Amino acid sequence: MPDLDRKATKVFAGKVVRKDLVRKVKVGANVPVFVLEYLLGKYCATDDSSAIEAGLRVVNTTISSNFVRPDEANKAQSMVKDKGKHTLIDKVKVRYLSDDDKHWAELVNFGHKFIHVPEHFMREYDRLLMGGVWAQVDIRHQYDEEAKGKRSPFWIDGLKPIQIATFDLAEFRECRRQFSSDEWIDLLLRTIGLEPHDFDRRLKMLFLARMIPLCENNYNLVELGPRGTGKSYAYQELSPYTILLTGATTVANLFYNMATGKMGLVGIWDAVAFDEVADLQKMPKEVVTTLKTYCESGTFARGKDALTGMASIAMFGNTNQAVDVMVRSSHLFIPMPEVIREDLAFLDRLHFYIPGWEIPKMRVEFFTDHYGFVVDYLAEALRELRKHNFTETIDRHFSLGHHLNARDVKAVRKTVSGLMKLIYPHGEVSRDELAELVELALEGRRRVKEQLKKLGSFEYHQTSFSYTDNETREERFVGVPEQGGRDMISSDPLAPGSVYTASVDDQGRVGLYRLEVGCSPGTGKLKIAGGIDGTMKESIQRAFAYLAAQKVKMGISQQADMTDFHVEGIDLLGNHVPCEAGVALIVAMYSAIKKQSVSAGLVILGDLSIQGNIKSLRSLAEPLQVGMDNGARRALIPLENKRNFLEVSGDIVERVDPIFFSDPMTAAMKALGLT
Repeated sequence: MPDLDRKATKVFAGKVVRKDLVRKVKVGANVPVFVLEYLLGKYCATDDSSAIEAGLRVVNTTISSNFVRPDEANKAQSMVKDKGKHTLIDKVKVRYLSDDDKHWAELVNFGHKFIHVPEHFMREYDRLLMGGVWAQVDIRHQYDEEAKGKRSPFWIDGLKPIQIATFDLAEFRECRRQFSSDEWIDLLLRTIGLEPHDFDRRLKMLFLARMIPLCENNYNLVELGPRGTGKSYAYQELSPYTILLTGATTVANLFYNMATGKMGLVGIWDAVAFDEVADLQKMPKEVVTTLKTYCESGTFARGKDALTGMASIAMFGNTNQAVDVMVRSSHLFIPMPEVIREDLAFLDRLHFYIPGWEIPKMRVEFFTDHYGFVVDYLAEALRELRKHNFTETIDRHFSLGHHLNARDVKAVRKTVSGLMKLIYPHGEVSRDELAELVELALEGRRRVKEQLKKLGSFEYHQTSFSYTDNETREERFVGVPEQGGRDMISSDPLAPGSVYTASVDDQGRVGLYRLEVGCSPGTGKLKIAGGIDGTMKESIQRAFAYLAAQKVKMGISQQADMTDFHVEGIDLLGNHVPCEAGVALIVAMYSAIKKQSVSAGLVILGDLSIQGNIKSLRSLAEPLQVGMDNGARRALIPLENKRNFLEVSGDIVERVDPIFFSDPMTAAMKALGLT
């Protein structure tokens, strides 16, 4: 038996099960997962293959003989009458009726609501009175001649819960201390049926992020990605306290039915998940408005009353385009229904966006054949952890950057709290381990903000998310892989005439462009491609005018007079932020004329006046951050901005080499490596 399996079966004896056996039986038996896992734990808790086969036969026989299907309720009642006594597997609920001054049990699939139940069972298993538990029930038929009306002939003699009837959080936490964080993460992954050895650390963390709504109150999650990646699995199979909705719903169903006075789904379930979120386009506007309020505060108004719910909200949808296409041509909320994606205030309430395109489609080889938690045990642990708060854990070692507003801070803290409950429920986490959680939380929230910025509102322009180590005072910036890290700035040399450039506008937004200059025989004219206008067009025209005036001094007079220059700007971020690209144009034209490429991984910053005076940047940190996020390894920076270099984070200083210049010619020579 592998080491982790051996440790899991020892520390959590009776609370783990082999997940391959669950899959094997589940195929032919439409029964709740926790019922299967209970039976497998009872009859197949061994490594002996022949014993396992024998146990599987017993499990299948038990399901066939003892599990009651809802459509066979009358048959089951008749069988108990004929036999006098029988063992059933069913969901048991108990309620107290004051008219009788008595507790009555209900067997749901058995179809009977008035079954005698001994009082001591309610004292032993309090969940019988709180929605019920699945259990193995010994039921007896004994008709009482003196009983009238609804007095029942059925009696419960024995009851053994299949679901966890009591849960000890202190014990759970103590057991967690016996595992390393890597072991614990792998055990959680195996619990949901996946083999962790097939995934890297990042994928494991994304799988766990899907589970945050199960343990964190009022958490708002969205995942958009390709079909077949198992987005909604946790809400179907991992917890009996969650509900998965398909299609549109109503205010009455989701929040509160004023006609019946009954609480809606957000007041009943721990998490409400919307599958195929595109179908919500059919949902009434009133639902979206009420949901928006609920996602912000956990409250909603119905009639004269303000009501509260604790349910988390998860939304899942399918993408129909590659992420590159969405990033460059639109935004990452495009798969959402119009009624939601056009409501920026609603989108701003989302705490985390899981990049579903990074998660592979489920294949048979991804499924584990090792031990994982009995899902009902883990579900109870996660539910119990909802009562606890880890939002202040960040403050042990870190503080969040100034670009995060109140909603951003709330989102990051709740994400870290949820991940703590999943991975470090005992509260013991190192500085490096906590940094990993903080960076993932910042990334998930920044993904939301980046899309809001793209959608055009000035309110969301601050997206340079960072956190600072309270001890070393080192500030670390966190990017998003689809915006950066995909090497939009190539590590290979570009063709002559091509350069990367970036600038920041007066609202702090950064534009990143690839500027391409083509040459054709002509008379020294500048031809600007469509799509370049406003500030960028004016900047390019000033730079061209300067170059035309200085062509002799730059030693390119003959080539410039006999060439027409075609300029195109490619918006790499797709955020339509105009770029002041004067210096970049000078370098690109010089590169095109000399037929020599600029240094690989270089981003060029700065603009110039018509007389060639270099204009300093409004801010240096933001364009350098965006450049670094997208693969820049060096940056050409105006000398005037050298004093601003002290404001740049340590991460950028380590990864991006600064190259300072004082005039356009120096910039061109340094870019081409000629000085």
